[in-house]
Amino acid sequence: MTDTPISSLMTSPVRAVGMDDTVEAAQALMAQHGLSWAPVVDADGGPVGVIALHDLLHFHRERGDARDFHVWQICHYPPLSVSADTAASAVARQMVEQHIHHVVVMKDHAMMGVVSALDLLRHHLVGADGSP
Repeated sequence: MTDTPISSLMTSPVRAVGMDDTVEAAQALMAQHGLSWAPVVDADGGPVGVIALHDLLHFHRERGDARDFHVWQICHYPPLSVSADTAASAVARQMVEQHIHHVVVMKDHAMMGVVSALDLLRHHLVGADGSP
């Protein structure tokens, strides 16, 4: 994994939610696409946070109606953003040090893709060539 660029592990296209989207809309998008998390973007499409299933579960345990709250009220700020050519091992190290599970992959100030801890683990276990 040392020299593998993080862009080779990313999921693209990115399914993102807007800061002002309702929690209900975020849930619907995540359910529709089978996502466990999504980046949260500002009006210009730049990543500002992350929302995960854990956040939604916590929201429903602690709050009210998902139609009355916006994503910006429950997401985590800021997301870890890395450049597309960053080594996967360096990204994994940052994720461990910062205790995070989700990364946004950027190129020239644009979101290219996303990577989760599961993607890194899968790459480590299976290997770049697809063999176990």
